[in-house]
Amino acid sequence: MKTPYKPKSIPIADLAWAEMIPRLGMAQAAVARFDGLLHAMVNPELLLSPLTTQEAVLSSRIEGTQASLEDVLRQDAAPRKDAERKDDIQEVQNYRQAMRQAVPWMKKSSLDLKTLCSIHKILMAGVRGEGKTPGKIRTIQNYIGYRGEPIEKAIFIPPPPDALEDALAGLADFLSVTQRDVIVQTALAHAQFELLHPFLDGNGRLGRMLIPLILYEKGLISSPTFYISEYFEEHRPAYYDHLGAISEKDDWQGWVDFFLTAVVEQAELNTRRAGAILTLYNRMKEEINTVTRSQYALQTLDALFDRPFLTAPDFVKRTGLARRTAFRILEELQQSGILAVHEPGSGRRPAVLAFSRLVSITQQERFCDRL
Repeated sequence: MKTPYKPKSIPIADLAWAEMIPRLGMAQAAVARFDGLLHAMVNPELLLSPLTTQEAVLSSRIEGTQASLEDVLRQDAAPRKDAERKDDIQEVQNYRQAMRQAVPWMKKSSLDLKTLCSIHKILMAGVRGEGKTPGKIRTIQNYIGYRGEPIEKAIFIPPPPDALEDALAGLADFLSVTQRDVIVQTALAHAQFELLHPFLDGNGRLGRMLIPLILYEKGLISSPTFYISEYFEEHRPAYYDHLGAISEKDDWQGWVDFFLTAVVEQAELNTRRAGAILTLYNRMKEEINTVTRSQYALQTLDALFDRPFLTAPDFVKRTGLARRTAFRILEELQQSGILAVHEPGSGRRPAVLAFSRLVSITQQERFCDRL
């Protein structure tokens, strides 16, 4: 039987800072380029809304959910009680809602344990694990293992409850000040949180949410929209192996090196995607204005970027436009090819329309110049 993880105080004193300089410099530069693009956006939270949803999808997928980006966007547009993978979709929607709530809470009391508990409560509302004391630090032993297997066959055992108080207080102190380097600080905080596993469920998702929240709180990015779960999902065995090597071999250096590589590669991809979205937004501003010849062209544009799947009633509600005006605009957008029918209407159920150019950018790894 594995022994429980014995928390080591962070920051880690023996990191090879000199050897990390080249990779750390690349990570800092990559994040700075991404943040430069955020500054070019009037409303990055709106423009990058599909990327926020994609991050929620991929982070939840690491935990075993099967919902796709299209599943979630379709459910946003036209909620159905009988939707396939409804529970998985709810987990993704909770993740997104928790991210939205986190920023105002952080502004009131920083990224402290109270804030983490509040975020966790939203994350677990109405989904698997809802009965496992959402928003409360665990008071019993948990462990990671194959479904149905006893603790004796666990893959990893976090610290016992009586060791959590001091370890979490140390993590909170570590987060309360800006350390030698924010990216390394983020790497250490994420790993420590995952290894402490302070809640009975939802630790993985909350731990990954910490990454953009820390980068934002420490001023490295101007909007908490830096997402990294895609890299962790694509390199899941290495992700878990490096976290496991901390508890088994005290190999914090290997984890930090892995994290820096993840930041570099994901920041470059995030920058390409965000740049493509900004280009598309500016292009669509002119195109929608030409197609609709409407004073509501900008409202229409923002509604499409906020939710690239929509129904006519949903569009009316979110834009506040008169029903007749909204329906006319949607008809013009369909005729011009800007919107396409994703799912035909049936009976009283309205058709689901899709702004596929934006969805395509969100899902692709590389882009050509022609969007």
